Amino acid sequence: MDITVQIIVSILPALVVFMTTALFLKKQSEKEMRRAQLEYKKPIKSQNFLSERMEAYQRSILLLERINPNSLVMRIHNPAFPAKVFQSELIKAVREEFDHNVTQQLFVSIDAWKILKSAKDETLKIINLAGQQMNDLSMSTDLAGKIFEIVGEVGELPSEIAVEYLKKEFQELL
Repeated sequence: MDITVQIIVSILPALVVFMTTALFLKKQSEKEMRRAQLEYKKPIKSQNFLSERMEAYQRSILLLERINPNSLVMRIHNPAFPAKVFQSELIKAVREEFDHNVTQQLFVSIDAWKILKSAKDETLKIINLAGQQMNDLSMSTDLAGKIFEIVGEVGELPSEIAVEYLKKEFQELL
């Protein structure tokens, strides 16, 4: 019996240490699992969302710069085009740019998207207004000149106003 008591006395502290360690590790594991679940269920405003949002603002500003009548005319102008063909090409380019970036509305505010859409619509109005003043013999150079004239009269372009709004809104996010 003496040996049995010695074995129990020797093993009992090791058994207590083993059970305490196992219990401690189980608690730690449960904490890590809860933390991982909370990480997984984080709200959408995670770091990835913010970087996607930043990219959306960048792409939106790029869209606005590309549909700015001045840059649009310079990029698409072909002196061989009749004015009506050039007008169609300008309208097509604005619509394609917008359609290509339509998903950016997921990441910018509702007001920013409305201003962006308005800038697109106003740019189309400028192109169409200039186009209405062309006759059948007018060439793309005539239309380009008329667009530049209207732009000069407008002052600050809708696309420029929208760019400023997007920049301001983006700065408020930081």
